[in-house]
Amino acid sequence: MNTQTDVADKLSEKVTTFLAEHDPVTTDRVEFLRARFDAGLAWVHFPIGRGGLGLAPDLQQQVDARFAEAGAPDNHPRINVIGLGMAAPTLMAYGTEDQLDTFLRPLWTGEQVWCQLFSEPGAGSDLAAVATRAVRDGEQWVVDGQKVWTSSAQNAQLAILLARTDPDVPKHAGLTYFICDMTDPGIEVRPLRQITGESEFNEVFLTGVRIPDSQRLGAVGEGWKVANATLNNERVAIGGGPVPRESGMVGVVAKSWRANPARRRPDLHGRLMELWVESEAARLTGQRLRQKLAVGQPGPEGAAMKLSFARLAQRLSGLELELLGEEGLRYDDWTLRRPLEVDFLGRGPGYRYLRAKGNSIEGGTSEILLNIVAERVLGLPPEHRVDRDVPFRELAK
Repeated sequence: MNTQTDVADKLSEKVTTFLAEHDPVTTDRVEFLRARFDAGLAWVHFPIGRGGLGLAPDLQQQVDARFAEAGAPDNHPRINVIGLGMAAPTLMAYGTEDQLDTFLRPLWTGEQVWCQLFSEPGAGSDLAAVATRAVRDGEQWVVDGQKVWTSSAQNAQLAILLARTDPDVPKHAGLTYFICDMTDPGIEVRPLRQITGESEFNEVFLTGVRIPDSQRLGAVGEGWKVANATLNNERVAIGGGPVPRESGMVGVVAKSWRANPARRRPDLHGRLMELWVESEAARLTGQRLRQKLAVGQPGPEGAAMKLSFARLAQRLSGLELELLGEEGLRYDDWTLRRPLEVDFLGRGPGYRYLRAKGNSIEGGTSEILLNIVAERVLGLPPEHRVDRDVPFRELAK
């Protein structure tokens, strides 16, 4: 029986052989990434033939480190967060063989950027209340509606879309999940300016957008089930990643503490130490969560990690401003920009303070996550819901 060490050694040999055959300096970037996917070195925990080798997810860090040391190109992971962190695992769980053949490889190589068409003006925290309609027309679906808070919509070629296909059943039962072509002429993307002055998000209008039935993910009416797989992965992607001791937010605040001795007070020191302990607890909990993910799809535990991440980011960024005083109130640039990625630690303290406010909204509001933790993790009685068995068409709008 192969030990974990044997598996890791064989994986290292495979990476060495690959790099010898594909020089990252002389090989075209896209061709290099395609070859890496075909060799099973994209997601090592994905199945063979789907960019992986069927190995444990914790071996991915070893592979990524080796490619980084060799100067290999990456697949723009921070630009295509939705594709890599949310669409890919949902495709793997619910996609047909044809869908996997079509979408996984260009998604991983970064040739196709994805966005998420879930939230609507009247369906944010209550996602099951989405009103965007998808009506069957032969082998196609015709979609009309509006989505909001859509990150990267201006750069995306594809989107994961939740739409209502049956208004005559209760709201959770009448939804279907689609893969939408963002280049369809019926799609209009408009930027939304946020508190930082930037525009990471958009509102998206869909008018007569046609989606082939072959781009439906899961069965008709099972969109809520598929969407929950996406949402669980989203929360892990936002809150369940590694939390570095020194290079993360708590490290940034600790540096500000050391650099500003005149502003040190016992109460601020107490808050810093408390947040350091909570950050360390979050880091260790994240490790346990990633180990659990090695044996299957993420569950509701990701909601607790995302909730913790949001609270820590907001409290730490607030403490940083107190340590910096008036210097912390300076802001680098109010120009309306549409960044490809969020550079949270690379910007100034004013940006961090403002941007952290969105952490308790994006990926599920903290209020909704508290309900998920209470009901699905702790097993507490659910809140009374009067609309669970009422057809969507009869609900007050």
